[in-house]
Amino acid sequence: QLDPDNTGFIGVETFASLVHSHELPLDPAKLDMLVALAQGNDEGQVCYQELVDLMSSKRSSSFKRAIANGQRALPRDVLLDETGLGFYKRFVRYVAYEILPCEMDRRWYFYQHRSCPPPVFMAAVTLTQIIVFLCYGARLNKWVLQTYHPEYMKSPLVYHPGHRARAWRFLTYMFMHVGLEQLGFNALLQLMIGVPLEMVHGILRISFLYLAGVLAGSLTVSITDMRAPLVGGSGGVYALCSAHLANVVMNWAGMRCPYKLLRMVLALVCMSSEVGRAVWLRFSPPLPASGPQPSFMAHLAGAIVGISMGLTILRSYEESLRDQCGWWVVLLSYGTFLLFAVFWNVFAYDLLGAQIPPPP
Repeated sequence: QLDPDNTGFIGVETFASLVHSHELPLDPAKLDMLVALAQGNDEGQVCYQELVDLMSSKRSSSFKRAIANGQRALPRDVLLDETGLGFYKRFVRYVAYEILPCEMDRRWYFYQHRSCPPPVFMAAVTLTQIIVFLCYGARLNKWVLQTYHPEYMKSPLVYHPGHRARAWRFLTYMFMHVGLEQLGFNALLQLMIGVPLEMVHGILRISFLYLAGVLAGSLTVSITDMRAPLVGGSGGVYALCSAHLANVVMNWAGMRCPYKLLRMVLALVCMSSEVGRAVWLRFSPPLPASGPQPSFMAHLAGAIVGISMGLTILRSYEESLRDQCGWWVVLLSYGTFLLFAVFWNVFAYDLLGAQIPPPP
């Protein structure tokens, strides 16, 4: 009735009177965004499809253009001015300022965020890693450098170059850790960085990024350090950390997380020291030839995955990955690496006559 010509548009005044006369229970924040949309086009009209997308919590590109062209934001100056919030909403606001570089993105995320589904992936991975560590620690009565124990290396979860045919080991090694130090470092970073990232970007993107880092870590070790077994989730952890740090650097002016420079320096120092420790364990002091040779290449592979693939994933939290040209380039590059690594593991060990340690 209000759009007899079926144009898909009606005047903003007509829409406002409709809402008022029928007392529609619509979210005031979303109505403010719809007004900003209407003010962003030439005729000042409300688009039906934009209304549908807005009420279903889908951000349209036209809304981004309206805000970018007219700088018409919500009535509140900044999200930090919100008062009277409960604990969970304050935490959501903290996550928004921690992860997102744009005030409009932060505000949109704050108003449309729902607690269901919860960020279960990083919590489930961390909990599983802790349970596995406790089980092996109690069984072996050894809590530090468990890889020197032959029973530990017999686990079906550990990656070992002699068991390359058991493809699941290229992923499941992330559940095994050599000691409290490695487990604590990985668990802390996964919860501090992974959970907020999962809350903003969703379980699919973050789980894909984490598992891509884990898989890249084991495959890189199988290519560059052919004698080394592998345990720990460092590949996935470094993928998350490097992606987040790269996103902060690329959007430095827009980030409003407190003490960002100090925290950046501390994160880089911690990550560098962990890599340095892995390098030291690999080369000095010399380890028994019969024992495992720890590798540091999984850390570097995870960092590369995070900077390349992760930065593309975190660039725009509301934009579909399939609409980003850079995403397909990165995905093709990663797929090429996987294909090369598979052929390497099938043929190169025999062709090069690699002397790998006997599997347990």
